[in-house]
Amino acid sequence: MVYVLALLDTVLGVAVLVLVFLHSGKDSGLSGAFGGGIQSAGGTGVVQKNLDRLTVACAIAFFAVTVVLGFLV
Repeated sequence: MVYVLALLDTVLGVAVLVLVFLHSGKDSGLSGAFGGGIQSAGGTGVVQKNLDRLTVACAIAFFAVTVVLGFLV
């Protein structure tokens, strides 16, 4: 049971990491760090909203599995 949860925790952790990296940034490049640059749309609203939902769901699942693992070990 603990090994299955540990594997699930690892998979969810990697999934959260990948999903966070998939989000489009608000600034573009080095010019965005200094307040300048061209503003870009980034992506469609529906795709970003679904990506947000999936990221939050994976993060909540990761948190829950981590808490359960903490009580079992």
